[in-house]
Amino acid sequence: MSEKQTVVITGANRGIGLELARHYAALDCDVIGVCREASAELAEIATRVIDGVDVTTDAGIQTLTSALEGQPIDLLINNAGLLQDEKLGSIDFDSIRMQMEVNAYAPLRVAEALVSHMPSGGKIANITSRMGSIADNDSGGRYGYRASKAALNAFGKSLAMDLKQKGIAVAQLHPGYVQTRMVNFGGLITPEESAKGLAARIEGLNLENTGSFWHSNGDELPW
Repeated sequence: MSEKQTVVITGANRGIGLELARHYAALDCDVIGVCREASAELAEIATRVIDGVDVTTDAGIQTLTSALEGQPIDLLINNAGLLQDEKLGSIDFDSIRMQMEVNAYAPLRVAEALVSHMPSGGKIANITSRMGSIADNDSGGRYGYRASKAALNAFGKSLAMDLKQKGIAVAQLHPGYVQTRMVNFGGLITPEESAKGLAARIEGLNLENTGSFWHSNGDELPW
């Protein structure tokens, strides 16, 4: 990014979201971190922190939109996510519903609420997972996580088509297997490495490739 821009990141208080905040702050962007609970690390990095926001609820979205009233947004990163496990024979449907709320419905809620703040040339990056790829599923399980990320991919594709005429590009981005709390820090790459790759994909996002599904390493992923 060559000009000072405003970046809004959900789930910015730790993990990948925090590293994305750090990355864009280093580029002299105005970083607005959105989260349920603020962290000292985010407070040091972000231009502004909006905490107490539950993006799965109408009240949370209202809190967010009120806090951002009149604020132009150049880049929206829907990063907040939830990973739980379900196995056939003991499926917890409440767990699946919650993952759908957090991983799929919430990003759509946020995008719909904030898109009016975005000018032509704006971008939306949905942090999804290759586990949302139906073609790439060769191990089964993780019913809620897979389904919620597949739904997010579908939502993101529709957003890309609907927003193209407004000059706003949308990408679905897989961060890689990252060493975060979500996977008990057992990943293959660091949050810093993931954030760098994600930022490169966002930099390359435009109206020609809007709606695509990318790995942070640059590989295009199958649906």
